[in-house]
Amino acid sequence: MSAENIYEALRKSHDIQRQLCKKLVRASEDSDKRQEIFNELRIELAAHAAAEERFLYAPMLMDDMGLSPSRHALAEHHTLDESVLDIQKLSATSKKWPKLIAKLSDEVLHHLEEEERKFFQISGKILTDKQKIQLATEYYKDYQRLKDTL
Repeated sequence: MSAENIYEALRKSHDIQRQLCKKLVRASEDSDKRQEIFNELRIELAAHAAAEERFLYAPMLMDDMGLSPSRHALAEHHTLDESVLDIQKLSATSKKWPKLIAKLSDEVLHHLEEEERKFFQISGKILTDKQKIQLATEYYKDYQRLKDTL
């Protein structure tokens, strides 16, 4: 069995994000449950984004072919951060909550889809197989450290 590469590692977090977005959008009006799911998603997004930026985007920024896609992906991470901050300012009982959660979910799903369909293919042409495996190891360590501290 071969070692896991960076894309397999990232997709695991992507799947968690998709599941949490789905749960959050469908969450009942129980504000405690809404808040619990949102906090779980917020931590997942933050840990994933930071580790992904360090161990996929940064190496991609070093190659001309990866420069523009990496900048675009970083901008989308910033947009997600802004949406999370907007939601954090509200009570889970706010009438604005469902609309902002739906917006965040749409942004997350769009980003994941674009990343998996476009960015992974471009980065796959730049990184060697050895780099992809090494980056997965480094990503996992940082991702777990961040999840534990957030």
